[in-house]
Amino acid sequence: QVQLVESGGDLVQAGGSLRLSCVASGSTFSLNAMGWYRQAPGKQRDLVAAISRGGSTNYADSVKGRFTISRDGAKNTVYLQMNSLRPEDTAVYYCNAGRLTGNSYYPANYWGQGTQVTVSS
Repeated sequence: QVQLVESGGDLVQAGGSLRLSCVASGSTFSLNAMGWYRQAPGKQRDLVAAISRGGSTNYADSVKGRFTISRDGAKNTVYLQMNSLRPEDTAVYYCNAGRLTGNSYYPANYWGQGTQVTVSS
């Protein structure tokens, strides 16, 4: 079992920044990557960014150049630094544990509870 706990969501004005954190615990050894997803009301949950244990990253086109995913292995923590936020970034952001192979991220069925990010115009 893998447990994931997100934090850092907030209400922010357009153009602002936030940093999300996700702490992982449990049996993560079989999973080589972590990812951030987001889900806006009435929309599907989409991958935002992923990072492998070796540091390889993958981003959705909509966030490239604005968001940065990173990890601290010693703390079992993954971060999502979000800059130049836009109202369309408003969503619940979820942390996921999975596998990253090449440019493809494969989520395992391990999800956090989500953290709300709201960007006002």
